[in-house]
Amino acid sequence: MMNESTGRGRGAHGRARAAAAALCLLAGALSAAAGGSPAAALAPPVSITADDLTTWQTNGIVWSMAASADGVVYAGGTFSTVRPPDAAAGTSEQPAVNFAAFDAASGAPTGCSLSFTLSSGTATVRSLVLSPDGDTLYAGGQFGAVNGVGVSNIAAIDTATCTPRENFKVAVSATVRALAVTDDTVYLGGDFNSVAGQTRNKFAAVTTGAQLKPFTANTDEVGRAVEVTPDGSHVVIGGDFFTVNGTNSHALAVVDATTGALDKSYPGFIPNTSTVQDLTSDATQFYTANEGTGGGVFDGRIALDLATFSQVWRDTCLGATQALLVHNGVLYSGSHAHDCASMGEFPDQPRKHLLAQAVDDPKLLPWFPDTNDGIGEPVGPRVMAQTDKGGRHYLWVGGEFTTVNGSAQQGLTRFADGPDTGAPWVPNASVSTVRPGEVDVNWQTSFDTDDGELTYRIYKDGASTPVHTVTGFSVFWDRPQLTWTDRDVAPGETHTYRISASDGTNTSAKSPAVTAVVASEAEAYPTRVIADGASLYWRYDEGTSTFAADASGNLNNGFLRNAPSYRQTPAAVSGPSTAIGFNGTDEYAYGNRPSSSPSTFSVETWVKTTTTRGGNILGFGNLTMEDSGQHDKHVYMRNDGRLVFGVYSGGYRAVATSAAYNDGAWHHVVATQGSGGVALYVDGQLRATNPLYTGNRNYRGYWRVGGDNLSGWPNRPTSNFFAGQVDETAVYPTVLSSSKVTAHYALRTGG
Repeated sequence: MMNESTGRGRGAHGRARAAAAALCLLAGALSAAAGGSPAAALAPPVSITADDLTTWQTNGIVWSMAASADGVVYAGGTFSTVRPPDAAAGTSEQPAVNFAAFDAASGAPTGCSLSFTLSSGTATVRSLVLSPDGDTLYAGGQFGAVNGVGVSNIAAIDTATCTPRENFKVAVSATVRALAVTDDTVYLGGDFNSVAGQTRNKFAAVTTGAQLKPFTANTDEVGRAVEVTPDGSHVVIGGDFFTVNGTNSHALAVVDATTGALDKSYPGFIPNTSTVQDLTSDATQFYTANEGTGGGVFDGRIALDLATFSQVWRDTCLGATQALLVHNGVLYSGSHAHDCASMGEFPDQPRKHLLAQAVDDPKLLPWFPDTNDGIGEPVGPRVMAQTDKGGRHYLWVGGEFTTVNGSAQQGLTRFADGPDTGAPWVPNASVSTVRPGEVDVNWQTSFDTDDGELTYRIYKDGASTPVHTVTGFSVFWDRPQLTWTDRDVAPGETHTYRISASDGTNTSAKSPAVTAVVASEAEAYPTRVIADGASLYWRYDEGTSTFAADASGNLNNGFLRNAPSYRQTPAAVSGPSTAIGFNGTDEYAYGNRPSSSPSTFSVETWVKTTTTRGGNILGFGNLTMEDSGQHDKHVYMRNDGRLVFGVYSGGYRAVATSAAYNDGAWHHVVATQGSGGVALYVDGQLRATNPLYTGNRNYRGYWRVGGDNLSGWPNRPTSNFFAGQVDETAVYPTVLSSSKVTAHYALRTGG
């Protein structure tokens, strides 16, 4: 992999570290003042856009890349052809046997063509690195010839002529997976146990003149990464190994650059179930990319100080990291991260393949271009490289992927330091008018792939000048609700509102117009719910969006998944409100904001159904994009229509109604837990209780409506998902008294 624009192991990584602490403090923050500071196109310290550029493609996996100072990117792997950016697989292909060279600025092939072959088996190029002067490209992998010239798993290429150097012949007994080079030495790691006829287990060093050096850093398992420290005195090695020169040091070690003697071991530092796949460095730190298999794995990234070789930070995202690159104080990585909840980032969900972090802080920065998993293992990106050309900086990514940012693109892609052309998503907006003479305009913050701080403008009644401007921070998994109250209205008037989002350079389209008829008097039911202390209150009045606005004032909005049926009427309570319908198969809502499991709470909702398959109506779970692994505080319906409320405390603790409620009528359901145990109310009356059930499962999670895991629960219904209508869902941090429950039910007709 590449550290800087001219290659790994050169020992000259002069890029300064950039502080990102201020950016991290912006998470969740917003400016409430109209005319606040506008967003910038890229959120510092990120200086690479998430907009992919047109790039030629391969028909297989790209395992390795190197980039020259004059803007040539070399790619090696397991492929046989390349094709233009928009060409489908099998069309417009040109031969490229496991190797190709590209112009960094155009993404098109150069005239350099090499063929890496093997007499039997599958040839592959697993590592590429340029000499410090750029005159020689070293290639490692599993191959026996380059353009017909016999070699043994390692070769040197003259970059001026694009021909193999006949004076560099070294016999390596098995696959070379990693290379690093200085002015006079080539370091290699891989599967081999013999180099130039001498024992060298997994790591070795040869001169640039192909003479074996005394360097000995023998390991018991595969070597996958080699990095020379900037001062040239040490070599950092990574891989699958458990011992180095007979001393315990799993997956990572620092050895003397001349002798290979162990200088720093890491016993127990990385779990035995994990390995180091890649290494990179800057002037003061080096970084590891880690992959694990099985339980208790470590898949994230570690930053270590180059002076002490001790840890500075580590992240704990799950989803094996394959590639690393540092640019302008940011560590970019390729992985298939799917769960970063342990470090306060996104919960378990579909994989994300490209991430960025400040070099001094593991917190994820708002930079989220993406690929798919692709072919092979598959894990998406495998390698990164960077260089400058024509006054622009280019970041190249290679791997197994077959799509980039949702469009077909195989094996290779690239990004640059500008211009930023991607607009934020169109905001999801809704309006409500609970109080007389006021309109609340609510919206779910948008998502921009390379900026978290966005500027929102609200337009009223078709005007071209906004009536309100505000900024807010959001990332794809955390899109908090923002709200603005319009008091320049009169009861009975009708007004429309639209909202746009801008990253400072690009502005989304305006959201579809939402209309409000200004209330002449307060709505009785929502006024009472809010007065009684609801901490979350979803009324489901949005129309077609993915957004359930929180009317409680706490801005804990919901995500609506898989397009439930909006604006269902008649609603559960009188007034202008509507309900929402779930299909009982995959539709549900979940809260944007995770919270600790409450020990005292009440949940309230209205339901209407004729289902005979039951389903989870409301509950608390640790996941958002899939069924939860930890879950309880469920209100669910059995197949026979009876309602169950349950918590988990050393076992399933549940109470159930004696009557069925799948009769096609609206029913008011409230469940509470506190020091007095659990209680379940239906239609204003206590239907089931148990004073002994005072505890529940303690974990961090999200409120979910319409579906979640019910595995193991008593009288588990056929479906985890509820088929029916839901309305007026509220959560309280207190136990609602029976009198309050009865009062809420009585207000269903506005009385």
